[in-house]
Amino acid sequence: MRTHSGTSRTSLAVFATVLILVPLLCSQADAVRRSKSDRDINAIGHRNIVHGDERKFIGSPEKEKRLGAQFFSAFERSAKLITDSSINNYLSELAQKIERNSDAGMPITVVVVDDNAVNACTSPGGYQYITRGLLAHTESEGELAAVLAHGIAETALHVPTRQALRHALLSIAVPTAFSTASAFTCTSLSSSPLASGASPSHEFDADYFGIQYLYQSGYDPQCYLRFVQWVWPSAPGSKNVALSLFPPTDERLKTLRKEITDILPQRGKTTGSTSAFEEFQHHLHDLPSAPPEPDKPVLRPASDE
Repeated sequence: MRTHSGTSRTSLAVFATVLILVPLLCSQADAVRRSKSDRDINAIGHRNIVHGDERKFIGSPEKEKRLGAQFFSAFERSAKLITDSSINNYLSELAQKIERNSDAGMPITVVVVDDNAVNACTSPGGYQYITRGLLAHTESEGELAAVLAHGIAETALHVPTRQALRHALLSIAVPTAFSTASAFTCTSLSSSPLASGASPSHEFDADYFGIQYLYQSGYDPQCYLRFVQWVWPSAPGSKNVALSLFPPTDERLKTLRKEITDILPQRGKTTGSTSAFEEFQHHLHDLPSAPPEPDKPVLRPASDE
């Protein structure tokens, strides 16, 4: 009986690992078949971009918001957040502008983390966590809008929620291995692809729809390319491409340029930046930085070792 029990636990662990490794290994953008509505920017907000059987497991927007609120409540208790009204109002208005031109179908909540790491993460229910470091490095409103568009695309695709559901199942099968896994998808390298559940295919999908949302909101789509170039450098974290959280930057840029050419109509006038962004940046730089505190969770990329 003991041998049988041990074998069952081993089988569960192997099965759980396979569940995560399969989507990680299927990461080529060319393997994704886009539907007619996926390609139609005039259908934004009136289409279902989550295909297959996964859609029925996601649940209602209300359930997703409750799940996201639970993650936020836990994070808020121990993390240092920026609560300045000018900063948060500007970001909220920008996020709502992108959301109105997206398939998200739910309000977006922007949370500013007082940390100098360059990172942005999405959790279930439309929660967008952006670090002070990332905000400080953006050079235009278009680049900042691209950051939000990428995260809102992950919300529209329900990537963090699908990830959380997967982790819940895995924690039942292998509690010691997966009980602490979080449901955050981030722009910078997280701890491990096996812990986060993210995959290169998620990034291709978020890019595909995120650049549409940016374009539909009136911004220059080239801002999205610049965002990808400076947030995802070509080499770090990609020594083993098959197990990397992110696809190679060159491949992402090539795919995005093809999308811009194929499905985004040429436009005479687009927004690159605004005076409101300049005021936002000045105010952000004038805010005193919070001193680092021990044992505080941060949205920080792991070292590339």
